[in-house]
Amino acid sequence: MEAVKDNYLANHFIHRSNWLRAAVLGANDGILSTASLAIGVSAASDLREPIIVATLAGLVAGALSMAAGEFVSVSSQTDVEKADIEREKLELSEMPEIELLRLSEIYEQRGLTKETALKVATELTAHDALGAHIRDELGINDVSQAKPLQAAWASGAAFSVGGILPLLVTLFVPLPQMEYYLYGFALFFLILLGIVAAKTGGSSISKAILRITLWGTVAMGLTALVGYLFGVNLG
Repeated sequence: MEAVKDNYLANHFIHRSNWLRAAVLGANDGILSTASLAIGVSAASDLREPIIVATLAGLVAGALSMAAGEFVSVSSQTDVEKADIEREKLELSEMPEIELLRLSEIYEQRGLTKETALKVATELTAHDALGAHIRDELGINDVSQAKPLQAAWASGAAFSVGGILPLLVTLFVPLPQMEYYLYGFALFFLILLGIVAAKTGGSSISKAILRITLWGTVAMGLTALVGYLFGVNLG
């Protein structure tokens, strides 16, 4: 049975969805927000130091914010899941016949005949009533179940990795026209991220690149515009 499960996981990508979503979101936000901040400051400054300080501050604050936000968000989802499970336990103890019929209706809606659906529901209830209702009525399973610490760690670490890349650009590229260097490198980093995420998740690489390029350009372009129009020269 374990061999069958391992083979299934090797050929499908859904089991990666929780951590992959958090990691891709964190890395994408790390590259994009940090590069955008650096572009905005570089458009208003003739010195390297303010750009580096702003980029570093944005990197630290962003990583902590992403981790905390992801933890709070996913923890809220966990609380909802736990509350639903407790409610399901109560319903199973107070009205098991109704819960059996409810489970049978679910299987019937999925295509089983009424008799087969009832038989399946009865056998699953005898084996593990709560597990059957958690999985088939509430839609909670090992793959989709919320994991706050995993999501927070993946998101914060990925943001840090993504944010370090634009920071390195601010340290080493020539100061004149730095915003253009930042845009070019950030776009390159985003495209690489899109390719890695698409391959890891088994999705379309071209769609990932197009999506990242479009929204990355919009975000960095608007930030540069703000720097040019409203920035006081910091040099």
